[in-house]
Amino acid sequence: MIYHKHLLVNAKVANPMNTEEQGIEFLKVLVDQINMKIIKGPFASYVDVPGNRGLTAIVMIETSHIAFHIWDETDPGLIQFDLYTCGSLDLDKVLSVFKQYFQVKEFDYVLFDRENGFVVEQKGREADGVHYNQYPNGTNPSQIDQDALWATQQSFEE
Repeated sequence: MIYHKHLLVNAKVANPMNTEEQGIEFLKVLVDQINMKIIKGPFASYVDVPGNRGLTAIVMIETSHIAFHIWDETDPGLIQFDLYTCGSLDLDKVLSVFKQYFQVKEFDYVLFDRENGFVVEQKGREADGVHYNQYPNGTNPSQIDQDALWATQQSFEE
């Protein structure tokens, strides 16, 4: 079955990666842990431009891509992370691996179901070790009527 899941994470970390080897290792482990398959890469490069200094990495997976950029000039370091797949996605596993590799101070995430636009399936925040899940309309994703969400989204766009 084809899905269209898009995860975005914005995090502040105490130990930002700063070598190409670290970025490549993280992506290889993540892909393995979430049972996906690499088709090309991972690739990583350190950007040495003031104001944008940090590590950029990407891996092409059988079902799409995973990419991130880390800014290591700030304290804490900042990470923007992007995972898109047309396969199934275990959000808890992705976040678990993410937290294993970074000393996360806080993070926000949003998981979109892009089957019919950008429907927010789940979003959350973790700060000071406390995790807050937020589901649309206070419901669990298994309870969401995707057709109703799509109709609501369409009414906002008109």
